Amino acid sequence: MDDAPVEERAVTALLALSGRALSLLREWVAGDPDCGVARALLTLATADRLDDAVLKEQLVRAHRDARAVGERQASLVYGVFLHTHRQYRLTADHLVGHFARWPGDEPAGLMLGAFSSCGDAAYRARGDALTERQSALAGPENWPWTSWLASTRAEQGRVREARELAVQALAQYPRSGVAAHALAHADHELGAGPASVAFLDRWLAADPHAVQLRHLNWHAALQSIACGDFPDARRRADAALARADVGMRAATNWRLLLAGQTPAGRSDPAHVRELLAAPGGMAEVFHTFNLALALAVEAATEDLHRLARRAAADERPDYREVLAPVVLALAEITAGRPGAAVDLLGGLGEQTERIGGVRVEREIVQDTLARALVDAGEHARAAGLLHHRTATRGHHTYEDLLLAARAPAPAAGPR
Repeated sequence: MDDAPVEERAVTALLALSGRALSLLREWVAGDPDCGVARALLTLATADRLDDAVLKEQLVRAHRDARAVGERQASLVYGVFLHTHRQYRLTADHLVGHFARWPGDEPAGLMLGAFSSCGDAAYRARGDALTERQSALAGPENWPWTSWLASTRAEQGRVREARELAVQALAQYPRSGVAAHALAHADHELGAGPASVAFLDRWLAADPHAVQLRHLNWHAALQSIACGDFPDARRRADAALARADVGMRAATNWRLLLAGQTPAGRSDPAHVRELLAAPGGMAEVFHTFNLALALAVEAATEDLHRLARRAAADERPDYREVLAPVVLALAEITAGRPGAAVDLLGGLGEQTERIGGVRVEREIVQDTLARALVDAGEHARAAGLLHHRTATRGHHTYEDLLLAARAPAPAAGPR
């Protein structure tokens, strides 16, 4: 593989989410500065670090150069332009046409997340169907498409099939980051516990700079919580998650608090307020939800009430109809009123999917409801809510603690 042309190595590393991807992409661009696809893929990988002017300049140039080569290259670059500008519906629509003309195009698969990022169930279903079709066309020996299909199956709740596909992809290409991530999702649903943690540690040790280093450590922390190794969960949160990882840190700490455990190092409430006040603070519903969790960890009840009022007044239905009651429920829990939280969360049901994120991330809303039910004296209802988890997961110490009657533990106070 090291003898392959730099463009081949760069694309493989990017598809695998390897820590070597950026250096290889930069080498490719430096060696062939007029290659539009090379420039576009480097821009796709670094878009979050670029300001709007640089982003546009790089992609306009990339598209001009790609058009001089061929229609597929130009189409791919245009998709990157739409995706990096967060035009997710347009990206999804473009990808449907792109794959119709160039089936199984692997670099275009890097943008499949656009379908779920639309926040529309119909688009998510279209994305699932497209992934299934492209994977079938590519064949079972194609590790990138097998990896993406594994991710799709995990999010659909077909976790045993997801696990088989992820293992298959990893057997074909052990460094597939998408497959490793899909396996982490499946193992979470199955309660793999220490076995999952051991796999993730081995996988990350081979590439300490992997794109998903922090996220996969977060998955390992969740597995440690699942089987009761709370010190390991706290250690990972403190060692692997940066100050900017507010959402993953809050999701870890809120789970620990719900289970009556000491949280890891926490977020600075002032930092969370700054993030909420920033232009993008409420641009995406899932991001706002994560900031609400960070406030809940700090027992910032008044901040939560203010955020709930903002969400309730928002013109976007997902904010008004789903996020607002969830945030208000978090406020009620931090104020020691679990019964009020039950009333707010109990009627949402599958509507919580509108918060965004993926199954593993949204599950924390169900965790919160279960804890509130127990603290409100409705243990049987809480047990019924979590029965599918305690009956199917190999390790579920966390769920057992959620269902354990105890005096409500005070949430972490403001620092």
